[in-house]
Amino acid sequence: MLNLSKAILRAAALAVTATSLGGCSFFGMNFGMAQLSEKECMMRAMYFESNRSSAEGMLAVGTVVMNRVGDSRYPQSVCGVVGQKNQFAQGVLSRKMTDSGAVLAAQMADQVLSGSRHAGVQGAQHFHTAGLRFPYNNMHYVLEAGGNEFYEKY
Repeated sequence: MLNLSKAILRAAALAVTATSLGGCSFFGMNFGMAQLSEKECMMRAMYFESNRSSAEGMLAVGTVVMNRVGDSRYPQSVCGVVGQKNQFAQGVLSRKMTDSGAVLAAQMADQVLSGSRHAGVQGAQHFHTAGLRFPYNNMHYVLEAGGNEFYEKY
């Protein structure tokens, strides 16, 4: 009986530890994302994807996130979209934001979550690093901003 109690306490401690680590997984469940607010998820996408380059670049990234939230093919929350595997920068929900770009990201996240959009992004739901070109004929580029090129797929 005592060993069972110790095992239960250890499991509980492990679960608490797992939930306190941002972006970590415990038995395949992502606890870190559940702790972040929509603003924090938006800030992180803008901060890491725009390379903290400019308000315009952050606004463009935020617009893509919101375009995806509004499309039934994607999760219907900012954190769901940003947390999708292989869609945004590695560790976007768990890495530390270490410079003043986080202040600008917070300001821009507030604007996007209040309805601001980058008009040049239009309906684009995709972007990649500026300067790269792909030979696909199903891409229509609409904007270059913040070190990224934004495009729509046909």
